[in-house]
Amino acid sequence: MTEMQMVFLILGIFLIFCFSTVPIGIAMGMTVLIYVLFIGNIDMSYIANSMFQAGDSFPLMAIPFFILAGVLMEGGGLSKRLVDFMDTFVGRFTGGLAIVTVLASLFFGAISGSAPATVAAIGTIMVPSMIDKGYDKKFTLALVAASGCLGTIIPPSIPMVMYGVAANASISRMFMGGFLPGVVCGLALIVVAVIYSKKNGFVGNGIPFSIHRCWKEFKSAVWALLVPVIILGGIYGGFFTPTEAAAVAVLYGFIAGAFIYKELTFKRILEKFVDAATTTGSIMIIVCTGLTLARILTLEQAPAAIGEALTSAADSRFMVLLIINIILLITGCFMETISAILILAPILYPVAAMYGVDIIQFGVMMVVNLSIGFITPPLGVNLFVACGIGGVPFTDIVKKIIPFLIVLIVALILITYVPNVVMFLPNLLSN
Repeated sequence: MTEMQMVFLILGIFLIFCFSTVPIGIAMGMTVLIYVLFIGNIDMSYIANSMFQAGDSFPLMAIPFFILAGVLMEGGGLSKRLVDFMDTFVGRFTGGLAIVTVLASLFFGAISGSAPATVAAIGTIMVPSMIDKGYDKKFTLALVAASGCLGTIIPPSIPMVMYGVAANASISRMFMGGFLPGVVCGLALIVVAVIYSKKNGFVGNGIPFSIHRCWKEFKSAVWALLVPVIILGGIYGGFFTPTEAAAVAVLYGFIAGAFIYKELTFKRILEKFVDAATTTGSIMIIVCTGLTLARILTLEQAPAAIGEALTSAADSRFMVLLIINIILLITGCFMETISAILILAPILYPVAAMYGVDIIQFGVMMVVNLSIGFITPPLGVNLFVACGIGGVPFTDIVKKIIPFLIVLIVALILITYVPNVVMFLPNLLSN
């Protein structure tokens, strides 16, 4: 059996489990088990050793901390204060509440690092407000779902941490590289939202700009606005690593929610700890089985085989990156983001590296690609979260998501073929 045939066999087994609705972590684990028992020439102890080594990583400790920080800050009222502060600047304009939704998602993404969490936190606040002001419900839910994608593009980002682990890339540089792409994607969503709002007569809130109101909301939101400054400023100031920054964010979120805003009651704290533990547990199963599967694919020379296939199908950097983007966009439709990163990053990056693509640029490109998958059927996790908030069928918002999907793909093309969009800040940091 050739290398490529072996790779397709392993991936085929994995896809069979996926389409049989087996949970993604179990699907990867079962694929590894079948390989060890019936296909490969390695011992069963390899699974245990590999899974232990996959979980035994200092950078991975950032994930449970960022998850816990996000749920504590959402439960502590930080997201609502962010929304109220943004509203003082743009709420009066046509489509103002739609702009507030995107801007608040950008800032909350810099707190949670998670797309579904951003949809849930911002959506529960903005959806009732926008509908009350006459916004179309389906458009509102689609906007909230699309804005949630910013949660994994703007740093700190859980998928960026996973890419750093899978590809051995600097997580700090990944975070810095995500800034401008996050802003570009946010502006693209705002353009669509404003055009749609003008076309349909969605007016602002009618409240004129007031320095007094702005100052009042700033004082209320200042503790939420300081979160990205503390996390990212601490990392780039050399005070702590991304993992340590995540731990600081947990402490900060607890203090702000429980003692400053006083919305984190003992009962709510327990609920948030359970939510964070459940999410972390499912992610760690995916991490351990995913990295083990990635190692097996590497043993079977998957990067070399796929690299050879891609380079034979395309003879230029432009075409190779285009094919990789298409692969990732399709993958995002069917596979959970972290799993896709763990499996595909070690396979696809060596191919891109042959054409001079920086490991940071490729990582951000990959994260943006797979973030678009959050609003792409049939997986479309953000769409399902938005449907749950609005109580509408999934199919009702699929059509409304198309314009947002198009502009995010345009932004992805810019990120792919204009390296400075990603690399300007990381290069500036290193100089």
